Amino acid sequence: MRIFDPHIHMTSRTTDDYEAMYEAGVRALVEPAFWLGQPRTGVRSFLDYFDSLVGWEPFRAAQFGIRHHCTIALNPKEANDPRCVDVLDELPRYLAKDGVVAVGEVGYDSMTKEEDEAFTRQLDLAKEHELPIMVHTPHRDKAAGTRRTLDVVRESGIDPGMVVVDHLNEMTVKMVVESGSWAAFSIYPDTKMDEDRMVRILQEFGTDRMLVNSAADWGRSDPLKTRKTGDAMLAAGFSADDVDKVLWRNPVEFYAQSGRLDLEDLKTDETFEGNSVLRGVRKDA
Repeated sequence: MRIFDPHIHMTSRTTDDYEAMYEAGVRALVEPAFWLGQPRTGVRSFLDYFDSLVGWEPFRAAQFGIRHHCTIALNPKEANDPRCVDVLDELPRYLAKDGVVAVGEVGYDSMTKEEDEAFTRQLDLAKEHELPIMVHTPHRDKAAGTRRTLDVVRESGIDPGMVVVDHLNEMTVKMVVESGSWAAFSIYPDTKMDEDRMVRILQEFGTDRMLVNSAADWGRSDPLKTRKTGDAMLAAGFSADDVDKVLWRNPVEFYAQSGRLDLEDLKTDETFEGNSVLRGVRKDA
């Protein structure tokens, strides 16, 4: 089983996690810029963090046979802190870097005016840089936040196929599927979704434009939840090809729209070099 985790915060994880992920089949991942738990006090803190996402962390992942990509953004939670908002002026130089495959995480936390402004501005940056967008839906009032997210995306004029809406559940999946955006689900030990609920969603809505991630961070989470979801799919009667589509080909197809996805020379069970899903994947790296 080959796995591409499309949302995991490896800055918060250990080398033991990298080793376990490789053994489980993880060969590539995307690490979105996010809130580190401790509030940042200024723009310089963001820049140091972004530098690690495009420099140190890809090097660290490579030591364990895993290809690391990232997304860059001002996250919704910190969009409410006036000490942080000026980082929006610094984003363009990071969005031009190799290995940055989307703008994210953007969207809503508390659905404030400040979050509206940061979201809209970063949607404009995504259009300018021709990058996909990773949207964070709020943990509170999720249905209302997801509807508002989809309204803002539609008003922006962005192709919904360039947008993945994350942290979905049974209450929000249908509206995202109907919008034409990609639907993403974070599989957690206690909160968000678990693998059995994820299997039921796939049984109802199918595997097209569906992404499964561990979103593992500094809280109680599990970087092997992607593999556990694949195993649960097989146990429920999905085929190995279905699992490969959800855990590998779908995230490749979504992030390949950036033109920066680098999957050359990865050791996986099989390759899709001739498959159209790899259009936009870098061939010169």
